[in-house]
Amino acid sequence: MNPELAFYNKKQKNKYANIKFYQGENEKFEIIAKTLQGLEDILAQEIAELGGEDIEIGKRMVSFKGDKQLLYKTNLCCRTALRVLKPIFSFTASDTDEVYEKIKSFDWHQYLSPEQTFSIESVVFSEEFKHSKFVTYRAKDAIADFFMEKTGKRPSVRLNNADLILNLHIAHNTCTLSLDSSGESLHKRGYRVAQTEAPINEVLAAGLILKSGWKGEKNFIDPMCGSGTILIEAALIATNTAPGIYRKDFAFERWNDYDEELFDSLYNDDSNEKEFNFKIYGSDISPKAIAIARENIKSAGMAKYIDLQVKPFQQYTEAPENGILITNPPYGERISSKDLLGLYEMIGSQLKHVFKGYDAWIISYHDECFNKIGLKPAICINMMNGSLECEYRKYEIFEGKYNDFKRETGGFKEKKKDSESTEFKKREYRFKERNNEKAEKRLPYRDKEPFTKTETRFRKKKDDFEKLPENKREWKDSSIPEWHGEEAVKKFVTFRQPSIGRTPSEDNRPGWKKLRDKNLARKEKEQMKKSRKRNYPDK
Repeated sequence: MNPELAFYNKKQKNKYANIKFYQGENEKFEIIAKTLQGLEDILAQEIAELGGEDIEIGKRMVSFKGDKQLLYKTNLCCRTALRVLKPIFSFTASDTDEVYEKIKSFDWHQYLSPEQTFSIESVVFSEEFKHSKFVTYRAKDAIADFFMEKTGKRPSVRLNNADLILNLHIAHNTCTLSLDSSGESLHKRGYRVAQTEAPINEVLAAGLILKSGWKGEKNFIDPMCGSGTILIEAALIATNTAPGIYRKDFAFERWNDYDEELFDSLYNDDSNEKEFNFKIYGSDISPKAIAIARENIKSAGMAKYIDLQVKPFQQYTEAPENGILITNPPYGERISSKDLLGLYEMIGSQLKHVFKGYDAWIISYHDECFNKIGLKPAICINMMNGSLECEYRKYEIFEGKYNDFKRETGGFKEKKKDSESTEFKKREYRFKERNNEKAEKRLPYRDKEPFTKTETRFRKKKDDFEKLPENKREWKDSSIPEWHGEEAVKKFVTFRQPSIGRTPSEDNRPGWKKLRDKNLARKEKEQMKKSRKRNYPDK
């Protein structure tokens, strides 16, 4: 193994070696590996490559069967595993009292002694159990009371670095008690010495790279690298270096059946490591972030594979040939940006003009940000980044026209021209439409009688009135009074007729002045005509 990589401290053998697990040395048992949502398929693939059997994918977990060696290798080599559990006891319970009785009835001598320490973590998905901490307290009391009744002593509870870490998982009324073989979450690799404001989870970073299909066969670039997590995980994947070699310890090293010799052989086995003949490029606009990334990369022993520089994304004028781009830009949640939408618009512009021929993978949170990129994604994958429901999108950046690019990659489908057979089918379809039963009942428009003056095109469907000759229809109602002449005018006419003599204050209608002048001119003209013909004054 490369001496630049982090070291491993050998542990002393457990004092309580007289207590043994129930499995034999080569006996296979059930193992559960937890992961982030969206990475279950990647984890299952990793476990299959390690030799896992009977692999089943669940929600944020993968179950499989294996021996002690596979348990150690899963902790050491799996890049997308958060925690590796070994189930030891399963039962059903409807309340906390039943949980207490079932756990107390279990034989704890094979896993624990009164002189050791233990801790319990509970995960509850049930309507019957609403408080996970209370479940934890009852489970702790059950184990303590078991030893008090048997030996008069009880093991102590220790939150950090306990000799035995237990995991209690409750789904509805099914309870599973497991041994936690990892201890601290496996995303805490051990190479990170400093971090920026919002670093990406190491397991998520490795999952993003593996989702893209990249395994070191071309150049790699992250133009917004931050503290360098994606760059380091890319280097570990490219060289096939186990991510667990940087950790100080695992929880299984404190188990009573811990095989130190077996684990040392797995830890020092570097036969699967490989050479990486390309380059990993990282940049960021922040000099502070680049300084932190450089320290983390040095701690991981991957400095010779990674090229770092302080450089904003918009200053890229050319990209390395034959490469892939994966980045995690700001979302506007933990890292604020003055112009977040403008940032994503710039990303889209740089991808189109600089990174031609690349596959660009971007994870983000807001749809508005993705829309500003202005490119059609080839793949969209739902991912969880902490508590945020994100999307991981792939953009295929190509030169020339989109159809030409699809023809080269084999994804373009030519439109079929209408052949004689299709034309015949169309004619046959029209013939069937013309001769079906419904069509026979309907008369063509030309065969219908034309509308007469006495009919209306929009008449009511139901005959609410009797049709009379000469379009005379009775709508009389004896309860409604009738008005005629001046009485009808007074009843229904509610506006005043405009007069010539009105002032602007009396009539504010538009064009009143023009109308007044027009009427005056007309009357004067009429008066002049009358004065020529007749010698009597106007009425």
